[in-house]
Amino acid sequence: MFRKNFLALLITIVTMQFSFAQKEDVMKTSPKVMQEFRAAWIASVANINWPSKPGLTTAEQQKEAIVLLDLLKSLNFNAAILQIRPQADALYKSDIEPWSYFLTGTQGKAPSPYYDPLEFWIEAAHDRGMELHVWLNPYRAHHLSGGEESEKSVVKAHPELVLKLKDGHYWMDPSLKGVQDLSASVVKDIVKRYDIDGVHFDDYFYPYDSYHGGADFPDDKSWAAYQSQGGKLSRGDWRRESVNKFIERVYKEIKAEKKYVKFGLSPFGIWRPGYPESIEGYDQYEKLYADAKLWLNKGWIDYFTPQLYWKINQYPQSFPVLLSWWQSENTKNRHLWPGMNVGLGGDDKNVDEIINQIMITRGITPKSKGAVHWSIAAAVKHPLLRKGLIEGPYKNQAIVPSSDWLDNKKPEQPIVTVTQKDKFFQVSWSHPDKDDVFQWVVYFKYGNKWTYKVMTRKDSFLDVMASVLAGNGKDKIILQALAVTSVDRTGNESSFKEYNVQGF
Repeated sequence: MFRKNFLALLITIVTMQFSFAQKEDVMKTSPKVMQEFRAAWIASVANINWPSKPGLTTAEQQKEAIVLLDLLKSLNFNAAILQIRPQADALYKSDIEPWSYFLTGTQGKAPSPYYDPLEFWIEAAHDRGMELHVWLNPYRAHHLSGGEESEKSVVKAHPELVLKLKDGHYWMDPSLKGVQDLSASVVKDIVKRYDIDGVHFDDYFYPYDSYHGGADFPDDKSWAAYQSQGGKLSRGDWRRESVNKFIERVYKEIKAEKKYVKFGLSPFGIWRPGYPESIEGYDQYEKLYADAKLWLNKGWIDYFTPQLYWKINQYPQSFPVLLSWWQSENTKNRHLWPGMNVGLGGDDKNVDEIINQIMITRGITPKSKGAVHWSIAAAVKHPLLRKGLIEGPYKNQAIVPSSDWLDNKKPEQPIVTVTQKDKFFQVSWSHPDKDDVFQWVVYFKYGNKWTYKVMTRKDSFLDVMASVLAGNGKDKIILQALAVTSVDRTGNESSFKEYNVQGF
């Protein structure tokens, strides 16, 4: 019954996107690289994903990082979202906040032998043709598993900014200017000093009420101060406005520093119960004071990743129903790349669920396809999931969709040279402005059909076979043409120039 229902849903989506289907037909004969954001979250809080435990040696940390990035690369992912500020600390060199306990086992202690983990991750990701997005928690001051606070921790250095919750967490008060200034300065510092591709916040704004025994957030002092100054907003609106102003500020400050760095938000997947009508569940608007719909409507983000951690047929929280609603609110045409709970399990049933969700996403958001997987642990643990992805929707490589509101200017074409060498052709390339290039795409044409290979920024040549075997394993198909394009930091691809190699 489930498969029949899904097939009916998929037929409906494909019918609605008829123009998209026409474009796919053209792609069979014209060169076109797949554009799709394929990312996984890599959490450091409580050592969920990386590093596997506090206090590993530098070599052990780096080895674990490479294993994770190589795994993503092998599955044709093109981005990693790495948590580098889990509790007002730093998994990178910072003059603002202390080194993370989750990294070294002691807050404030640098790795030994010294290295900068963020620089390491950026270079390793870029060398694999992948984007590296940094994930920060703007308000969490100290996690239950975060060890002893150092003197540089905001909990001790600025206790006036922090509130202790009943479960033991420390949380910064989002309404305070000092909190907003601190977190904004951290973001700006990272964007300025590191060659990152994106900044990412998740669903933690005001804390979930379970962190405080179900009671209201204990901000009586700042609320009273607001009222004494003549504030007229309700308490809920005042809290939401504090978060709204911060989100808008961060977006603008990122763009002022480096326009191409994308800002992504990953809120709880339901805006409010009843939106759309069939949806039930947690009310982030009233509980987390997160007006995620407003941020999307205003375009204060470059990509939006609602955490749609429910199954297709989970009717009160149905994945496609929620995704379609969020798309209807995407009035600024930003990237809508939903978060998926790939940790549902590794059996065939749950692998089918994730693959079906990816295909539904492609149908609902055909102009900017993509998804973010929670978390990388599922791909590490479940071979059936890995097999399903690489043999299914992620069989072919993809580049990250372009962000034309940031930059829509195509980079210059590469300078291409084709040389015949026995049984293959060597295609090599260079570029007049190599710093503007993030990736290369090499296209090759066999039997009137184009295919491609995405290359990293460091690559400068590729050997392409002069002929390949046909599907029957006997007949040879001759290479007809080659081409190379450049792709810049915002996903713009250069113009295409075909090099005919028949008759060489």
